[in-house]
Amino acid sequence: MTRIGILGCGRIGIVHARTLRGMDDVDVVAVSDFFPEAAEKLAQSCNAEVRTTEDIIASDDIDAVVVGTPTDTHFDIIKAAAEAGKAIFCEKPVDMSADNIRTLIKHVDDAGVAFFTAFNRRFDPNFANVQRRIVAGEIGSVEIVTILSRDPSPPPISYITSSGGIFRDMMIHDLDMARFLLGEEPVQVFAVGAALVDPEIGKAGDVDTAAVTLTTASGKICQISNSRRATYGYDQRIEVHGSGGMLRAANVLENTVDVATADGFRAAPTLNFFLERYEAAYAIEMQTFIAHLADATVKIPTIQDGLRAQILADAAARSLETGQPVTV
Repeated sequence: MTRIGILGCGRIGIVHARTLRGMDDVDVVAVSDFFPEAAEKLAQSCNAEVRTTEDIIASDDIDAVVVGTPTDTHFDIIKAAAEAGKAIFCEKPVDMSADNIRTLIKHVDDAGVAFFTAFNRRFDPNFANVQRRIVAGEIGSVEIVTILSRDPSPPPISYITSSGGIFRDMMIHDLDMARFLLGEEPVQVFAVGAALVDPEIGKAGDVDTAAVTLTTASGKICQISNSRRATYGYDQRIEVHGSGGMLRAANVLENTVDVATADGFRAAPTLNFFLERYEAAYAIEMQTFIAHLADATVKIPTIQDGLRAQILADAAARSLETGQPVTV
């Protein structure tokens, strides 16, 4: 039985609690949140106690913590949890500073605890299927990867100002996916971007429309396109072209029914929210974390993966600022 403490009882904490409640070999012992009402509500749904974050980390009846708190709290929580010998499941980004992540890596390594960086898209059944077939050699050697990620609408400006920017907040998932699919580390990053959706985002110092080109040492290319607006729903697609063919994962729609009339063919809308689109991925990633705690040979995205994605996001931000490619 793995005993869990959930730190952060917002929407992502609720998602992870739902998965954990359905697992026979897991007990959610305690939860914490800055807002007492949120903690009480989630605790009731899990038959768990409400404790402070510090108490959960120090508790002998907790084996692992799920960190779903704001990013600016991650450093102190991860450091304390590692020193307390707790396994750690951490939402992305690990920290807004690559140097801070490097410091945390030392704490995690010294403590010898498991660390899972929650890049949930690796666990999307369709995207994972593509990656497995790449590894199996179905399309030969990868030559170019295309990733499209567009949100239905932008978040509030109050979120934009504290998000770290589109590359660190939104595209970081795609940067990790690029590494996942390329099978090589990018060595050069070039970014362009503009505030085309909402001029207030530009005034806040960010962009809402961006494209990045990543290049590996062997010449493999990944193109990433992000937008904070997609009038037709949540747009999440990947395509991998190789020497022997192409693999593609299309959008997930509300249903699989097409209608044909004199006006032509029409499909169902895309799922309109990331919690719906990646519902299966969230469940699978948490199940994988728990499996890793029982068997360390079960592969997970580690804190090193969190660092690599952060380095790429930082490079994209520098490239946009300077207008020049950045070597990483």
